[in-house]
This record gives sequence, C-alpha cells and structure tokens, in this order.
Amino acid sequence: MAEEYKYSDLTGKIIWCAMQVHSFFGLGFPEIIYQRALALELDKAGIKFQQEIEVPIFYKDYPDAIGKRRVDFLIEGIVLVEIKAVSELIDLHTCQILNYLNAYKIEVGLLINFGEKSLLFRRFAMNHRL
Repeated sequence: MAEEYKYSDLTGKIIWCAMQVHSFFGLGFPEIIYQRALALELDKAGIKFQQEIEVPIFYKDYPDAIGKRRVDFLIEGIVLVEIKAVSELIDLHTCQILNYLNAYKIEVGLLINFGEKSLLFRRFAMNHRL
C-alpha cells in the first residue's frame, strides 16, 4: 500500500500533468516553455491554479515589505509548484522552494525539473504552526 501524504491526490495529478509535458518535449527547452505547457495540462485536467503570483517579503517585525518573490504556480491555493529546466537540481533550488513555502505559509510544495532525461520531482511539506 502506498504511503499517503497531505494532498497526495492533488500532487499526483500535478506530477502526471508534468509527465505529459516532459514526455512531449523531453529536455532542452527553456523553463518558460515547460511552464506554459504545464499550465495547459493543468487546465485540461480541471485543476485550478494561479501562475506567476508575487508575495511580499518582510523582515522581522518591520511593517513594510523589503521585496517580493514570484512563484511559478499556486495550485488550488494549497500546493506550491516551482519548476526548473536545469541539468541538475542543486541545494539552492531546495532552499528556494522552502523559502517560498515559508513566505506563502503553504504546507506542501513540489519542485519539478524538466531539464533531466527523466522528469525529476521532489515533494516538500512544512508545518507552519506557531
């Protein structure tokens, strides 16, 4: 029996959509091509999403934002998806999605890399309880 994770049905559908894109294009295209194709697949699958949304970044208790970060996809308001098209994921990519999960106060995220021979995805979960 497969181990269940929070939002595993939804993350499974997202990964399936990403596999459709990777299977069609393979590797070698810029990230934006995969991002646009993934949006089409998500839409076709009836999955609600927001694309390229920004979140303000705050420092400590200071009231004004010191910058903004943009995430590739926020799926159904509960799963954050960051995509890459690089030959190999590095620690910086992991730090990036973890920072996004923190900034957006989202519990579940997927890091998907279209830049390798086989589609690579990593699932992240965070607990934001105070």
